[in-house]
Amino acid sequence: MAAPSDQTGDGAAFDAAPFHRLKDSPDGRGHALWLRAEDGIRLRAGLWRPQRAAGTVLLFPGRTEYIEKYAPIAERLADEGLATLAIDWRGQGMSDRLLPDPRPGHIADFADYQRDVLELIVAAETLRLPRPWHLLAHSMGGNIGLAALMNGLPVQTAAFSAPMLGIRHILPAQLVSAAAGIVTRFGRGGLSALGTKGSTYLLDAPFRNNALTDDPVQWGRLVAESGSWPHLTLGGASYAWIAAAMAECRRLSALPPPELPALIGLGSRETVVSAAAIRARAASWPQARLLELAEARHELMFNSPPIADRFLAAALRLFLG
Repeated sequence: MAAPSDQTGDGAAFDAAPFHRLKDSPDGRGHALWLRAEDGIRLRAGLWRPQRAAGTVLLFPGRTEYIEKYAPIAERLADEGLATLAIDWRGQGMSDRLLPDPRPGHIADFADYQRDVLELIVAAETLRLPRPWHLLAHSMGGNIGLAALMNGLPVQTAAFSAPMLGIRHILPAQLVSAAAGIVTRFGRGGLSALGTKGSTYLLDAPFRNNALTDDPVQWGRLVAESGSWPHLTLGGASYAWIAAAMAECRRLSALPPPELPALIGLGSRETVVSAAAIRARAASWPQARLLELAEARHELMFNSPPIADRFLAAALRLFLG
């Protein structure tokens, strides 16, 4: 558990937030702090700051995720001389939940996530985190990150792991979007969508043929975290989240790409987000490189070492090059 407040070396103070570690895990360099968005939502951020940093990575997690999940990635970045500032998006992790029932992943409008981005930028500036800044974003964080880039996010490069530029469905996307929109308009948007559960995927799904990772070690760590810290986890998405997410994917698909170098990672065994939407965005982005990884599942950074290392090495070349 963190101390009551965090005093940075440059004199800027933030209230310290809890930061969790599994039993027998190394202490590491990470700690957490509280931020507050301009609309009053309290947000939790995680900071990893090596003694001599040559730049900073803004880390945008995906839906259901929390900052502790990315501690191994942030430590790897710190070893390479990069600070990391990550966030629990509103409605998940230890940031304020948006419904009386804390289990559904919920948002009314994806534009609200940009309020969180703005607060993260303010924190990075207040903490005087070294530039250049870079973006590392996974899944839903990739959607939020792309929108932030189009809004002028002050980063030099961007790396995306399986970005949510479209959602993979068994049913046609137009049908799913219409149904979610109707339920939301009738005031029931906070309900968990049909076919989703209140419990977290990691505690329900067997390792074999799971959608996230082929690595039993990483799977075991994530299951242990979910079981140890259930208050950090989420269940399925609400109808409002689905309607808002699909609307944002459509909006972003119609916009020109941002003008900065980017890496976009995609696994051949992707079953969560739309591979077609990812390839379409990469094809329309002259400065982007599409890295397709054979046998990789959704969590590119948490697949087996040959897959994860290849993606992270490519991201580091982009950030440090």
